[in-house]
Amino acid sequence: MNNVTLWSWDLVQQVFPDLIIAFLKGTLVVTVAGTVIAAILGLAVALARRSGPLVVRGVLTACVNFIRMTPIVIQLLFVYYMFPSLDPMFIGIGIFGIHYTTYMAEVYRAGIEDVPPGQWEAATALSMSRGRTWTAVVIPQALRSTIPALGNYAISLFKDTPFLIAISVLEMVNVGWTFGGNHFHYVESLTLCGLIFLAASYPTSLLVRRLEKRLAFAH
Repeated sequence: MNNVTLWSWDLVQQVFPDLIIAFLKGTLVVTVAGTVIAAILGLAVALARRSGPLVVRGVLTACVNFIRMTPIVIQLLFVYYMFPSLDPMFIGIGIFGIHYTTYMAEVYRAGIEDVPPGQWEAATALSMSRGRTWTAVVIPQALRSTIPALGNYAISLFKDTPFLIAISVLEMVNVGWTFGGNHFHYVESLTLCGLIFLAASYPTSLLVRRLEKRLAFAH
């Protein structure tokens, strides 16, 4: 009977540095860049759907619904094979940013609608321009109520980065999976991937929860 080793600390020591490097150069880069894109574009989409021309609002609504209702892995593969000359990392950042734009846009929209009507009326009574009303009154109040939800979506984006394995981006899970295949042993590398995800996402979720309570109390 063959002696099967379920866990090897030697393999752990071998793969751990590569996983950390892949996390910093791949997973974390896509998470941060994708979140920044989604936060900025999401606000732009929310404002355009609120105040833009009817045609623009209709087109944006259709795009948002289409992107939200199709799996992100399908979007990654579609762009990857349609534009083979593009760098996979660039594709990953773009797709994650655009995909989560649709979710953050809905968060912004809900925050804007949550601004009391009296705030709009007060701005009108003070003869504030429409642009000034948005930048000085509406958006700051909307952001205060939406930051926790935006943080939660950023965490969700982070946890979705393993889908990048579909387009061969050298993020952490891809590196772990490749290492496991080369050594015919996946337990160590994939377990470490899960622990690194937990170590990064759990403190962030606690921070978001604490921020949510502080903003709720301030509100």
